[in-house]
Amino acid sequence: MNRNKLVLLVGLVVLFGGFFYFDGAKYFSVTFFQDLYADNPLYTAGIFFVIYVTAAALALPGAAVLTLVAGAIFGLWTGFLLVSFASSIGATLSFLVSRLLLRDWVQNKFGSYLKTINAGIEKEGAFYLFTLRLIPAVPFFVINLAMGLTPMKTLVFYIVSQVGMLAGTLVYVNAGVELAGVDELSFTGIMTPGLIFSFTLLAIFPYIAKSIINAIKANQVLKPYTKPASFDANMVVIGAGSGGLVSAYIAAAVKSKVILIERHKMGGDCLNTGCVPSKALIRSARMMRYIQRGEEFGIAKASGEVDFAKVMERVQRVVADVEPHDSVERYTDLGVECRAGEARILSPYEVELNGEVIRTKNIVIATGARPLVPPIPGLDQVDYLTSDNVWELREKPKKLLVVGGGPIGCELAQSFARLGSEVTQVFMEQQVMFREDPEISALVAEQFEREGITILAGHTFSAIEISDGKKYAVVNSDKGESKVEFDQLLLALGRKANVTGFGLEELDIEITRQGTVAVDEYMRTRFPNVYAVGDVAGPYQFTHMAAHQAWYASVNALFGRFKQFKVDYSVVPWATFTDPEVARVGLNETDAKAQGVEYEVTVFGIDDLDRAIADEEAHGFVKVLTVPGKDKILGVTIAGYHAGDLIAEYVMAMRHGLGLNKVLGTIHIYPTMTEANKYVAGEWKKAHAPGKLLEYVERYHHWQRS
Repeated sequence: MNRNKLVLLVGLVVLFGGFFYFDGAKYFSVTFFQDLYADNPLYTAGIFFVIYVTAAALALPGAAVLTLVAGAIFGLWTGFLLVSFASSIGATLSFLVSRLLLRDWVQNKFGSYLKTINAGIEKEGAFYLFTLRLIPAVPFFVINLAMGLTPMKTLVFYIVSQVGMLAGTLVYVNAGVELAGVDELSFTGIMTPGLIFSFTLLAIFPYIAKSIINAIKANQVLKPYTKPASFDANMVVIGAGSGGLVSAYIAAAVKSKVILIERHKMGGDCLNTGCVPSKALIRSARMMRYIQRGEEFGIAKASGEVDFAKVMERVQRVVADVEPHDSVERYTDLGVECRAGEARILSPYEVELNGEVIRTKNIVIATGARPLVPPIPGLDQVDYLTSDNVWELREKPKKLLVVGGGPIGCELAQSFARLGSEVTQVFMEQQVMFREDPEISALVAEQFEREGITILAGHTFSAIEISDGKKYAVVNSDKGESKVEFDQLLLALGRKANVTGFGLEELDIEITRQGTVAVDEYMRTRFPNVYAVGDVAGPYQFTHMAAHQAWYASVNALFGRFKQFKVDYSVVPWATFTDPEVARVGLNETDAKAQGVEYEVTVFGIDDLDRAIADEEAHGFVKVLTVPGKDKILGVTIAGYHAGDLIAEYVMAMRHGLGLNKVLGTIHIYPTMTEANKYVAGEWKKAHAPGKLLEYVERYHHWQRS
């Protein structure tokens, strides 16, 4: 132990020992101090100062009460002066204790706060501490201890704490002054104008402080830009995908002036190249699979021939049928001004479109994402496919190589295999759908292999070679290098957010390590009136998540001066539409273990479900994670027929705090797939049956019979 630590440790022991030896508790009495202060003001102030410093340094409870007491004993300005310096000195001592002595304990006890605080310090420096002091979103003693583990200098911590706590200290001391003036504990004695004002100020102070902080931040970032005297729109939305459409819809619904700009097609990726066409293709592929399984349903000699061109034309027809839902005509009728062209953000108040400058109060960035194309040697020698252009195919690939083991790669690999392509799927992870639990991935992989898909897990795709007119992919694994012949190559390696080419660079809007626009919990960028939603913002690249974020962005943009809403990521569902389908909400076992969350697992096999048996879809299972000993749901994964539909009941349950007992007590129609949800709840109930109570019940029934 070094010298500084030893001195600090001895000092702490002396403080603790002295506090209890001299019966320090009696010095927390208001009456004691009032009497003492009347006789010896300086002596009293000194004792109170030491007690306050000690309480703050040792993170003892009651700092707010002591502040009120200061007002009651010393009056407004003396009490304010004492508490201001005592609280800052005590906080700094606590800061030093954490830094020099309690690092491991603080890390374990308050680790959940440290990540947020470190991120705030890294982003905003000392101003972040000032914000915490002015708006106590985190308890002050936790701030003191957690800050001790940051690189912040001690002097900076003290000065910022001293200044940041001034306003709050004044409000609390004033409340103490008013409380001391109460003559009698009656309604008329308490309900004095001064006391009412003081407690009202206590209640609204956090909101006032928050408004001040927001105003300071807004002024800092907006100061270099000239605010127009008038605006052409309340909101300009850039991008007409799911996030942009919902943002514009909400803005128009509340009668604001909203301009929606799209450079390509309304509906974005989901309608034109993503969700809608892929599900149409999956449906055609499933029909072919049912024909192949005709014998299972008692249909002899069932046969069919894939007309690939017609399949792809059907996909486009489905897109065309859905298109009116996202059309210019529909949104114009809703009150949205739809404009076509390349948008460019000139300032937080200005968007340029086709040479015209649009002045707007708010901007919502909803530019989406595009397929990730890695720099693979030889890739420029082939006409590779992605989820953007695969829909242009009219000739079925004979040998299709799918690179990627995520949802897009899996859905398309299975669909093309069912339509007659010879499919090889290669990916660097050790299992398909690597974010799912191993048994889920194994279930999908086994089905893929039954359908003739060659799976190369744990392989990296390093180059493309062309020899004798044939195309080969060079892949590497721990077993060495090999080559895979292909006719068509489909890249399904994820999506990259569209963050360049429309002005973000010039405005110095931060881009995260994941390549998305950095936004706060209100979906704001560094500018308080510029928001981002959907794939361009992350962290989830789902159509339904883009729509979810859009509500928060549009409402905060239009009504944020009255009330702002933090985006809620507590219950996020998703599904991969392979066969079997895989749907999830909340934690799975892999995530729970990684996060150190304790859990219980309950599983019901869908192969035992009457409807699944009747439909020849008796495979898969429902897997529920719950809090140990309780029915609170932590997460659900469903693998099987219509999993994407079955998960909805659990999404609702988790969103509204309903446990498995409520699911079990809900009537489910027989025979339906939804009974699987009831039966897994029944399995949990059976495992948690009150054994001792049932013994007494059994004795009771025996007594009844005799």
